[in-house]
Amino acid sequence: MRKPKIELIKSIAIVILLAFISISWGNMQNSSKQLGENFTLRDQEKEKLVEFSETDTTKLKHLKGKIIRILDGDTVEMLYGELPIKLRLEHIDAPEKRGKQPFGNRAKLAISDLCFGQMVKIRSDGKFDRNGRLIGVIFNKDSLNVNKEMVRLGMAWHFKKYSDDMSYDELEREARASKVGLWKDPNPIAPWDYR
Repeated sequence: MRKPKIELIKSIAIVILLAFISISWGNMQNSSKQLGENFTLRDQEKEKLVEFSETDTTKLKHLKGKIIRILDGDTVEMLYGELPIKLRLEHIDAPEKRGKQPFGNRAKLAISDLCFGQMVKIRSDGKFDRNGRLIGVIFNKDSLNVNKEMVRLGMAWHFKKYSDDMSYDELEREARASKVGLWKDPNPIAPWDYR
């Protein structure tokens, strides 16, 4: 009985998100400026809503929002206007907080230090995972790629099953060689094996 209700709630949230996207796109045409990587910025003092745009060339979507909750090392919640959206970090998989996997809590603290409470930019192809989380890359207030930083700090693996971006693989190799973060453990267990 609960599962259909959850699916209905997810469907409603997606419809609301798409409505906001449509409204933002229409409003954005006249009052915004384009920056690198197709991010559209507006005066944060005048506009309190998150923006979502789509480029003709890449079809990547970009939005801004405030990180209001850290769920674990690869999942956060952001506020899009007044709509909370769960975001799953693309390209990475962090140690599980549930089940007390080693470095699970440290990964959560690391991502919190990188973006909690900040207005961030999200780059996404607009896809959701099986749990209804938007999949994307976070750029924090300093324009730092949070997803890559988690791998560089040794707080996440490159999730090769769902990513072919080999820059994450290179960062993982460097973290392993430097024995930082979870790579201090002589036999770290990947989250997909731990689950």
